Amino acid sequence: MPAIFVSQSILISSPSTITTTSSSSSNNLQFSSSCNFSKYQICPPQTIHHRRIQSKSSSGRIELTSSEEEWIKKLPDKKKPLYSHSLPCIEAWLKKLGFYQSREDRALWFIEKNGDWHAQLSLDVTDLYIRYLKSGPGNLEKDVERRFSYALSRDDIENAILGGP
Repeated sequence: MPAIFVSQSILISSPSTITTTSSSSSNNLQFSSSCNFSKYQICPPQTIHHRRIQSKSSSGRIELTSSEEEWIKKLPDKKKPLYSHSLPCIEAWLKKLGFYQSREDRALWFIEKNGDWHAQLSLDVTDLYIRYLKSGPGNLEKDVERRFSYALSRDDIENAILGGP
């Protein structure tokens, strides 16, 4: 098996622009991305386009693959902290709740709940964030964001998230 070498460089071309470049020795692949930062804005606002990557049955329920069903069976007790769950178990659990995963950002999930509200969930390094979006159904005046520590139980997080804004 041939070895693949990956290198990454960060270029700061001005006080407000950072460019990241990654390259691979395999097939001479090169990836580049830029991000502009202003004095008062750490992360630029992004328009998030998402597409569903899972299927629904004719009844409207999310269909889990056999692999995902196996991960559901391996879920720790619902009273255990979320940090004691493996990532595949957490992903299968989110799909079972009705979330679907973004193709562009694998840590970003979306849910549309019975026409009452919709939200995006982000699996961050230290916390789980859910943002109920004002642009969806319901009467939200602004986006509502909540943060949950992975030290909370899966049951508590599930009840808080599905309780809505």
